Amino acid sequence: MRGGASTLRTHRETRQVDIVLLQMGVIGEKLVIDFVISTGDKFYENGLTGVEDPAFHEYFTDIYTAPSLQKQTMVHRGNVVAQLIPILRKMDGRWLCLRSFILNAGPDATPFVSNYFTNPEEHEVESGLRESTAKWKIVVGHHKIKSAGQHGNTHEFDLHLLPLLQAYDVDLYINGHDHCLQHISSIESGIQFMTSEGDSRAWRGDDGTWNNPQEMKLYHDGQGFMSLKMTQTELDIKFYDVFL
Repeated sequence: MRGGASTLRTHRETRQVDIVLLQMGVIGEKLVIDFVISTGDKFYENGLTGVEDPAFHEYFTDIYTAPSLQKQTMVHRGNVVAQLIPILRKMDGRWLCLRSFILNAGPDATPFVSNYFTNPEEHEVESGLRESTAKWKIVVGHHKIKSAGQHGNTHEFDLHLLPLLQAYDVDLYINGHDHCLQHISSIESGIQFMTSEGDSRAWRGDDGTWNNPQEMKLYHDGQGFMSLKMTQTELDIKFYDVFL
């Protein structure tokens, strides 16, 4: 267990995570999933201190124990260099944490937030989208573009990222950061904005009020997760709470 009161999970948070992971295991088995994507921060409060930090096992290896979750896990890296160290993949082969991921859709979008990078135009999102020939274009990042949750919209994304998603006909933007489940369907662009970070620190009391009620398709101020199944003609997206 990590030292320092600010870094310890409370009993309530641990219980929340346990319930969500149990349900993820159940759904993962039913769907026979291919991989897992983590959109949320993994290591509160300040990330990993190094490869010897026991938090790697406490918050990753030792909690994703369901047989159906023994899949490649693509992880949002946060702002901590330690999460990029290749030796972590030797410690747990499921761990895949890179500066960006391109899966025939689009790379991770976190670099556009100015707190992380000062030159957003130089990163790989645009080239990935421009060169993609995928049927479906999906961009996944930690920070949100549109959200009725605690953190609201992200100004930098409105300026730098949203125009690219519109220009290259992106279908979905999936994010974490706000601890809720959320689906906003943009009338202006047609892009579907999905928030899925409902493992711990949920139940914040947000009511999901949005400036255009027609765009808010779902808002759940609580725990849960989402699944995505793709064919050449259909996208099937489902949100799950802890009660299934």
